[in-house]
Amino acid sequence: MGELEDAVMTRVWKWNRPVTVREVLEDLQQERSIAYTTVMTVLDNLHQKGWVRREAEGRAYRYEAVSTRAAYAAALMNDAWSQSDNPAAALVAFFGMMSDEQRQALRDAVRIVQGPETPEAPAADTTAETSPENPASAPGGDGR
Repeated sequence: MGELEDAVMTRVWKWNRPVTVREVLEDLQQERSIAYTTVMTVLDNLHQKGWVRREAEGRAYRYEAVSTRAAYAAALMNDAWSQSDNPAAALVAFFGMMSDEQRQALRDAVRIVQGPETPEAPAADTTAETSPENPASAPGGDGR
């Protein structure tokens, strides 16, 4: 999505209701000089790309987002990740770029996806595995 498309979609997502070209135009004009026909073309392009649906209202259209900004961001991340020749390395690099708040949001999201916690099974008795009689279990042990 280009910069102008993003600026238009930001408003559509933020308002979370069907919008007209005129409404988007007036809001964009607070930041930049832009023509009605430019906004109309951008919304038409977004419609053709499947990002917005439109419904006729008199001689104009009302445009509404097809999905959320979160779904758009997820699709971008999935697309970028799937293009990597080493997805695990790409994830490690991505996680390394995250702020503490973003990492916490990731932990929260993983908990949501995994669902409710299941009761843990009782811990197995590992005494035999780590005892001096079993040198293979010791760090550097070779089992002899």
